[in-house]
Order: sequence, then structure tokens, then C-alpha cells
Amino acid sequence: MVLFRLFLIVALLTIGIYTGFTVAEHGFGLIPAFFGQIAVVDWQGQFNTDFMMFLLLSGLWIAWRHKFSPLGIFLAIAGGVFGGMLFLSAYLLLESYRVKGDIHALLLGWRND
Repeated sequence: MVLFRLFLIVALLTIGIYTGFTVAEHGFGLIPAFFGQIAVVDWQGQFNTDFMMFLLLSGLWIAWRHKFSPLGIFLAIAGGVFGGMLFLSAYLLLESYRVKGDIHALLLGWRND
């Protein structure tokens, strides 16, 4: 769990700093740039489409983990889909402490089904 948490911290810091530099240099124009490359149908568009599917899967997992509760759906959309790794690394880091390092509870949530 220590190495996993260390990875999450490194990922959070890396993507946070990189995002800060990108916003400072290019502003908040992510959406048109992201979908614009998909519309071009080139390798960058293919990568963006692949990445978008990972974001959707991340959001679906978060919603499922929270049993599709209103909070779970909010976290899924706002964080999992639009927040990407910046959100997911912070979410998993906090949840890893909340579940006291229990990897099963971290991945599955507190499920009684």
C-alpha cells in the first residue's frame, strides 16, 4: 500500500504541476483541442478517443463503487470523467486512508451485495 500511495502522490504532483504550466501557457481551451483532434481522425485523435474511454470507465467505476448514489454519480461525472488522473489520484489516496489500507475495500467500496 505504501508504494501505491507513493505512486498516487507522484501522479498527483506530476499532473498537477504539468496542468498548471499548460493552463498558464495555453489557457483553459482543453475541450475544443481534445475533441478537435478526435475529429481529425489521426493518431492524436485515436489516443484522445482511447483516453476518453478510460475516463468514462473511471467514472463508471466510481459511480458503481458508491452504489450509484447521488454522491457517487456526482463524483463519477465531475471527478472521474472531467477530473481525470488529477482527481482519481487524490480520490484513491484519500480513500486508501479511509479504508485503512484494505485493498478490497478500496477497489470494491463497502459493498454488502
